[in-house]
Amino acid sequence: MSLFERWLTLWVALCIFAGLLLGNLMPDLFAALAGLEYASVNLVVAILIWAMVYPMMIAIDFGSLKDVGRRPKGLVITLVINWLIKPFTMAALGVLFFNHLFVGLIDPAKAPEYIAGLILLGAAPCTAMVFVWSQLTKGDPNYTLVQVSVNDLVMVVAFAPIVAFLLGVTDINVPWETLILSVVLYIVIPLIAGALTRRALISRGGEAALSAFTARIKPASVLGLLLTVVLLFGFQGQVIIAEPLLIALIAVPIIIQSYGIFALGYAWAFAWKLPHKVAAPCALIGTSNFFELAVAVAIGLFGLNSGAALATVVGVLVEVPVMLSLVAFANRTRDRFPA
Repeated sequence: MSLFERWLTLWVALCIFAGLLLGNLMPDLFAALAGLEYASVNLVVAILIWAMVYPMMIAIDFGSLKDVGRRPKGLVITLVINWLIKPFTMAALGVLFFNHLFVGLIDPAKAPEYIAGLILLGAAPCTAMVFVWSQLTKGDPNYTLVQVSVNDLVMVVAFAPIVAFLLGVTDINVPWETLILSVVLYIVIPLIAGALTRRALISRGGEAALSAFTARIKPASVLGLLLTVVLLFGFQGQVIIAEPLLIALIAVPIIIQSYGIFALGYAWAFAWKLPHKVAAPCALIGTSNFFELAVAVAIGLFGLNSGAALATVVGVLVEVPVMLSLVAFANRTRDRFPA
């Protein structure tokens, strides 16, 4: 990781502060930006999220799917945790905390939106940052690529039905059209664009051309993330200033979910005697979130000023320090796994 990436939590925190400050100093500007939308999609945020997602999709090599049969146990763990466990435990934690434990500390009318934001985080497993966590734990890069590639294919068809089901269970009305539109905008189209770009670059200059191009556009991805945080916290600025405890409350179930999911995946990999270079990425991919997608869908479904959008943004703040602590734990326990 570069120095900038290593201190990403600090930059996110500074952007949160900037968003809160600007949102309170220039509410009319942020109201005007919030009004720039079409079909429930804010155009400014859509551009920024595309800037984040597109470089990630270029990194996906779907030719690696031919290696799915190699060490299938790790792939089984990843898919079961990501799609049969994680979304449902996140929904359960959201209901537990915001419908029961935090009653009296939050606005009851906002509770369903906070739960919805957590559900969106739980149903969107990470794609790009997993490569960073895998590298930091000396994971098998080819196997990590297989896991991410299969995960992305499943996400295209499973994300919308799971989210719609869970939001329905928690008594939140969700228009299927908006949810499917978000999946198409933020997964399917970037995925196709990334695959076409990757093919063109490799045919023209091989892996060297691909690496050079992704290195050039990588700053745009990080800048898109930071500007999105500024905008989202600017839109939410007045609410957060009025309720400073809110961020900490939203972070609690996210942190519990992160450590719990990692413990489950890591213990399962240990029980199946997987080598550490497969076990660590296998556990980390289920722990990390595709928060760009979660933020985009939250905005599309509930609006820029919603509790759901705020909950997904808090996921951005929590993600980096939690994942770095889990990377450190995985490295310390490497010798307990088979060579």
